[in-house]
Amino acid sequence: MRMNAKNAVPETLESVFLRDRVRLLTFLNRAGAGDEAEDLLQEAWLRIEALRGRELPEQPLSYLYRLLHNLMLDRRRGAMRSARRDTEWADISGNAALGISDDPGSERRMIAEEEVRAIHAAVEALGEPTATIFRRHRIDGVVQRRIAEEQGLGISTVEKHLRRAYATLLAWRRARDEA
Repeated sequence: MRMNAKNAVPETLESVFLRDRVRLLTFLNRAGAGDEAEDLLQEAWLRIEALRGRELPEQPLSYLYRLLHNLMLDRRRGAMRSARRDTEWADISGNAALGISDDPGSERRMIAEEEVRAIHAAVEALGEPTATIFRRHRIDGVVQRRIAEEQGLGISTVEKHLRRAYATLLAWRRARDEA
């Protein structure tokens, strides 16, 4: 321990920290610690307390600056690891936002199921061959020419049935949106 020249009190790392706290806080703010500056000072104090009873470093203020710098780097590295881990998790889980499920809620699921049933009913109400032509083209992905061959119809007739189905679904959608 060294003696403080002013009042013959032994100088400790704690006393240097307390004496130069404002300078240390300014250092952290200039180094970009931002809102974490006070937390870093608290963490440094806990580290200093753990060193109590050990010999005072040759340059105690330099030691404290280095300690704070290392704590700040550790915190930044931890934040970067955490962000990387979160990003990797989001990539693995299908880019879901953290803590938020991609699955729709039960209410949305019920509404969607009702809409699907209503659409199926509207398509079925079109009758044959319009319902079959629509399903083959829009659901099965079969091109119009192939549907025309399968049904023994001309392409223009297939197009007419598809326009009728589209008009019916558009009317259903407008009615739903207005309700």
